Amino acid sequence: MDYLLDVNVLVAWGWADHADHARAGQWIASVMAAKGDRILTSAIPELGFVRVSVHCSQGRITPAQAGSTLEGMIRTLGASHGFLEDDCSGREEWPSWCRGAGRTTDAHLLKLAEAHQAELATLDQGIPGAFLIP
Repeated sequence: MDYLLDVNVLVAWGWADHADHARAGQWIASVMAAKGDRILTSAIPELGFVRVSVHCSQGRITPAQAGSTLEGMIRTLGASHGFLEDDCSGREEWPSWCRGAGRTTDAHLLKLAEAHQAELATLDQGIPGAFLIP
């Protein structure tokens, strides 16, 4: 199975002080141990990781530092990682559960994952059809 990580999974995994750091890290380790499973990232979650990291640190972390942290995270995935080019339009038909600005990225990433026979992996219970990390 291929799993596209959303922003919240990357942020939780990347920062040890995040409430879901252990949960995300344990699940990622289990995917890496499974033969044939891959962890995917794409531009939107990667950019989201940088944005949230800089914002939540109130400027103590620069975009370059957040990008370097993300690069190190992805490097640890080795052959278990794949980068998914975003070939879905932003003009898509929006699902009924996408009722506000805060859900547009979730809906887009779910569509992208499904278009590539992957699961959108998330910590967010509010994304119908996504894989909720245990």
